[in-house]
Amino acid sequence: MKITLTRCSTLAATLLTATLFTPRPALARQTPAATCTLIVHVDGFRNQNGDAGLSIFTSPDGWPENNDKAFQHAGHPLSGTATTITLQVPPGRYALVALHDENRNHKLDRNMFHIPKEGFGFSNNPKVLLSPPSFDTAAMPVACPTTETTIHLIYK
Repeated sequence: MKITLTRCSTLAATLLTATLFTPRPALARQTPAATCTLIVHVDGFRNQNGDAGLSIFTSPDGWPENNDKAFQHAGHPLSGTATTITLQVPPGRYALVALHDENRNHKLDRNMFHIPKEGFGFSNNPKVLLSPPSFDTAAMPVACPTTETTIHLIYK
């Protein structure tokens, strides 16, 4: 079939018009992931020494003491017998562990019988006997715009 220059021009114009004026779904925008405000109240500090450590985990991997595998980990200043920590995190399911890091070494110190020497606590405030709670027991949903929780410290 022999195509003439006029037919080619007409075909090109038709395709261009169809492309420009055909409704299409909006293009996905490259926007940063939404973040939610997570407010964590930690209470029950026995003294004003050190910092309030808080680690946030997104999975059981490393839970609850391997800060290298935590989603976030940081020390926060104390204010009285309680402190409030405000963070920005994506919505999701998180397990939190709080620590009264009295000597600021970023870990839970233990005695020779492996009993914690510093205060600690977990999201959902589960009962703690001889071992830490599972990730699933401590995990809690975080939703936007704001999620608020309280962790009560335990001293053994």
